[in-house]
Amino acid sequence: MRKNQKSGFLDGQFLIAMPSMLDSNFNRTVIYICAHTNEGAMGFILNRARDVSFPEILGHLSISGLGEANDYCDGVADFPILDGGPVDAGRGFVLHSDDYAGGDTMPLSEEMNLTATQDIIRAIAKGKGPRRSAMFLGYAGWRKGQLEDEIAQNAWLTCPANEALIFDKDLNGKYERAMGLMGICTQHLSAEAGHA
Repeated sequence: MRKNQKSGFLDGQFLIAMPSMLDSNFNRTVIYICAHTNEGAMGFILNRARDVSFPEILGHLSISGLGEANDYCDGVADFPILDGGPVDAGRGFVLHSDDYAGGDTMPLSEEMNLTATQDIIRAIAKGKGPRRSAMFLGYAGWRKGQLEDEIAQNAWLTCPANEALIFDKDLNGKYERAMGLMGICTQHLSAEAGHA
């Protein structure tokens, strides 16, 4: 997001797919919206894992000094790599707490930052990264007015994001827990959209 653009009302919100969402890219997803402007929106799917490990990412990037397992700290093998969305699926982004800031780190809120450079990957591998973080390959994007139209068509519910849920590693129940933030039990939701 460019500095001269105003933040949108969906910045820092969760998008939660309604049961009627048929698009396989977004069925039963929870998305964190990190940028919403008059030009469109961008976010990351929080509850879909990618079939790749962090050590594999390190090997693929050939980051100097991180070629062998003993070159990085304990726990790195379990670092979460998520499917951020269908756009630019080969590009990596790290969403993280505000206790890390590199030269290209973009603040998203008072608590949340986004970094998309190898510096943060190196820091995480060496145990010097942010307190909480997750890596996303790809992102979800919407052109001008598209997301607002989808919300008006009852494709999405929205609620304020919850940092604990963003970084919760238990992906399987994240959809139900996100619905629970609004007091909604998914078993009581209908797949049929209606308008009053």
